[in-house]
Amino acid sequence: MTVADPEQMLFVSTTQTFLEKQASLTHVRGLHASEVSFQPEWWQRAAELGWTSLLVPEELGGGSVSGGVEGGVADLALVAEQIGHTVAPGPLHPVSVVLAGLVEAPDGHEQTIEALIAGELVASWAVYEPRRPFAPLQAATKATRTESGFRIDGVKDRVEAGAESGAVLVVAVCDGEPRQFLVPTDAPGVTVTAQASVDLVKRYARVEFDGTEVDASAAVGTAGQTPEIVERQRQIALVLQCAELVGILDTVLAMTNQWLFDRHSFGRPLASYQALKHRAADMKMWFEACRATTTGAVESVAHRSPDAAKLVSVAKAYVGERTPMMLQDCVQMHGGIGVTWEHDLHLYLRRAALYRALYGSPEDHHRAVYALSRKTEASA
Repeated sequence: MTVADPEQMLFVSTTQTFLEKQASLTHVRGLHASEVSFQPEWWQRAAELGWTSLLVPEELGGGSVSGGVEGGVADLALVAEQIGHTVAPGPLHPVSVVLAGLVEAPDGHEQTIEALIAGELVASWAVYEPRRPFAPLQAATKATRTESGFRIDGVKDRVEAGAESGAVLVVAVCDGEPRQFLVPTDAPGVTVTAQASVDLVKRYARVEFDGTEVDASAAVGTAGQTPEIVERQRQIALVLQCAELVGILDTVLAMTNQWLFDRHSFGRPLASYQALKHRAADMKMWFEACRATTTGAVESVAHRSPDAAKLVSVAKAYVGERTPMMLQDCVQMHGGIGVTWEHDLHLYLRRAALYRALYGSPEDHHRAVYALSRKTEASA
């Protein structure tokens, strides 16, 4: 994404420097060897840089470089893109998605928002359920009204940073309608079981709720507000994914092009062979299309455009499909070294494969684009 504003350029530069020093690929490998997802003190330093405040309006203690929540979405996407350059660790995605929901209905959650902004608390979105596809408003988890609040029963899985989270934002069905509840992970009846993933440092968890009781204040928004809040969270999750994938592609394509110039075969650099030139040109074209569709999605979500739902699906369908294919091409163009553990290519390919599957596959989003386009044509 293009950065034109001087303050935004400084913010991106500061973020880039921090990631290069504190979240390099060597650091990522070290965390994996130590079986650690991320270090809490590292995340607090990231929060001090302003990463956690970007989606929060100033009256709730937040603020963005570009001004307002609209500018904050673009700023946050730039952070995600920078994270892609080193496939950095940290709960940027889950914390941002939770904050995106809380700020839509902040009453009673001001202290939680403050703790999330400060980096003192990590929270995650508990929306996936075992053996069920991504369908955020169709939960099997139940919330039953009690005298003082709600009782929650059910199981969630694929909860990012679930084992490191102090709270989860749970999607459940109450009185036949979807609702969301902020539940502390140390509440009675909550069991958190860590789950590994294909990524070296991204960790997930299975979270079980067995008669977990929460106060009425745990609810986020009313039943009428919930569908719009959940949709907002879904859109934020998808644009962050796509922005990070753009950062991954930017880095890997530069790495591969440099390799083609450095590596020689029969006395000539690999970059001089016409077949490889054509492949590199195709990937450059696909990369620019990935960047353009992501930029369009970010702008539509930032300004709450009526087309936002369609444009985020366009971005995920294209970026989620093309990125793993392009990275596999880069592996092939590196030759034998590209499939070794010592080379960094697989770190990027792992995260791209993970993101391809999360929050709807490219095939799911192709179908969504078709359905939304048909709906637009019918109403025209």
